Amino acid sequence: MKLSRRSFIHHAATVPLVGSLPTLVSADLRFGEASITTVSDGHLILPGSLLFDAMPEVELQGILSAYGVSASQLAPECNLTLYRDGRNTVLFDAGSGADFMPSAGKVLSALETQGLAPEDITHVIFTHAHPDHIWGVLDEFDDPLFAGATHMMGRSEWDYWWDPQTATTIDDARVPFAVGARRRMQAIEESVVLFDDHEEILPGIAAVATPGHTPGHMAFEIRHGTEAVLVAGDAIGNHHVAFHRPEWHGGLDQDPATAAASRHMLLDRLTSEQMTLVGFHLPGGGIGRAERTEDGYRFANL
Repeated sequence: MKLSRRSFIHHAATVPLVGSLPTLVSADLRFGEASITTVSDGHLILPGSLLFDAMPEVELQGILSAYGVSASQLAPECNLTLYRDGRNTVLFDAGSGADFMPSAGKVLSALETQGLAPEDITHVIFTHAHPDHIWGVLDEFDDPLFAGATHMMGRSEWDYWWDPQTATTIDDARVPFAVGARRRMQAIEESVVLFDDHEEILPGIAAVATPGHTPGHMAFEIRHGTEAVLVAGDAIGNHHVAFHRPEWHGGLDQDPATAAASRHMLLDRLTSEQMTLVGFHLPGGGIGRAERTEDGYRFANL
């Protein structure tokens, strides 16, 4: 599906939500001496066509009915992952800020629920540079919100959005994404550390390349002894078709075929290694497990 500029931002932000709004849910996980908590940045409001248009209609309807999901409109949660080990207070992604959608951009109140302020964050680690993941790095005065933090991004993701030519070659609907990402990256440039696939970026936290949703999307494996948690970002973007039919191509992915390959790789690892999953847009705070079924996978909250 080729997105139009209107359909993604203007339409998604202004169309009334079908059905009930998601509740702002947090989830907690003890992890050795550390803790992992998801805090809500709010939710998005998206036309279902953005994700579903390229999918087989009859089978799709059966899956959506089974999950109680509307085909016309989606309201995915936005779960920011907070990792604390006594030394580092790490935020995975920064949320939407005030300029993307009125239903999102709640990072300040989310941190307050944990007794934290922006100055308490030591590191902000980005899965990718879409608006709901990076636009929240600026405050209301367009200054860096996490001024004392080290900001970390995969090298290929940074290079893609930093390139001024990206805004001239990307799909029209995503031009504001490119412009907005580069503006925020310019604001945090002096505090950025870049990394590559498989690199241990902080003690016990390693990068896992998961391209497709964006060219340089990264997931992160947090490991303590034999226990492991995977922070997946948008590499597994929903709890229904992404699990039930991971091979299907969705319109929210920039490179759908590569994104499908990344989903398959992650779901295979998650199930074979019994890893805990944290998903940015998964329900119930986003912490759970992937389980194999007869014809695919399913997501189960812990």
